[in-house]
Amino acid sequence: MGKKYKQLSLEERCRISILQRDGYSLQKIASALDRSTSTISRELKRNTTKTKGYDAGYAQVQTKSRRWTGGKLERQPELRTAVLDRLAMGWSPQQVANRLAQEQGCNVISYESIYRFIYQQIKRTKDYKWRHYLVSGRSMRRGKMKRKHSSTSFIKNRVSIHERPKEVELREELGHWEVDLMQFSKQGGALLVVHERYSRVLFLSKIQTKEASPIAELLINLFTKLPKDMVKTVTFDNGTEFAEHHQLDQHHIKTYFCDAYSPWQKGGVENAIGRMRRFLPRKTTFEHITERQLSQFTSLYNLTPRKCLKYKTPAEIFSNKLLHFECERSSPPARE
Repeated sequence: MGKKYKQLSLEERCRISILQRDGYSLQKIASALDRSTSTISRELKRNTTKTKGYDAGYAQVQTKSRRWTGGKLERQPELRTAVLDRLAMGWSPQQVANRLAQEQGCNVISYESIYRFIYQQIKRTKDYKWRHYLVSGRSMRRGKMKRKHSSTSFIKNRVSIHERPKEVELREELGHWEVDLMQFSKQGGALLVVHERYSRVLFLSKIQTKEASPIAELLINLFTKLPKDMVKTVTFDNGTEFAEHHQLDQHHIKTYFCDAYSPWQKGGVENAIGRMRRFLPRKTTFEHITERQLSQFTSLYNLTPRKCLKYKTPAEIFSNKLLHFECERSSPPARE
């Protein structure tokens, strides 16, 4: 049996550095440290640089980095592929980690480990394409920015959000919607974004004009296809494009308006727009957006698990409720 190899210590590396500078041969250095000549030769070959020569501190750091086996995603290629595939679909690290835990019945990986893996890849490879795996697209994490408020405005026949039923805030029942426009830097059309507060389900529609009447007709066309109990209230901001909101009253849908320049009061749809910016950044040319792309992006959003839904997807919650309402409507009347 051969003698078990023992890693060189920092003290030994310091002695090697000193003895080498003093002109000692490999054999004499090995004899002074009671090490084999091949060990000293290998150490100098691995850790000698053109600029510094052999430096004990540098050699110690290099040895540790070689022995590092990496995080879980480094060691497990199958898990890494599963995580990166979901991140590429627009999921956040937290959504990925908790959905995997839900699917496999145990904790698979923490979302902090996923963040660390992405940031390490950016740091080590200097390839900033890795940041596109994160929803924010940032190469480092930062705190949330505070929103500013401005003066109020007025729309004819508008009802303030402060008069909206308190139960809407609780998000405990389906049927309360928020609507906004997703606009782009170049002049042209926009996307009408319709978001349900309870299920977080999202609908997108292209609009060529921001005139109020066509937008009201589009909303009526969408909402009247759903069971009545699934559309109770709609909350808007104070844009003039929603001035024909009163047309919804004819379909027994109540409308409410946020305070001017207070988008946080309809935070659900604002959050949804922020998430969609990953696929449709502000610099996107509106005319180049196809209906197929719009359908694909909407599906990706609605099929992404959400922490607020206990890592179920908006599509799962909404379709289950829709099926429930359809079953109720199709059930025969109870016998007397």
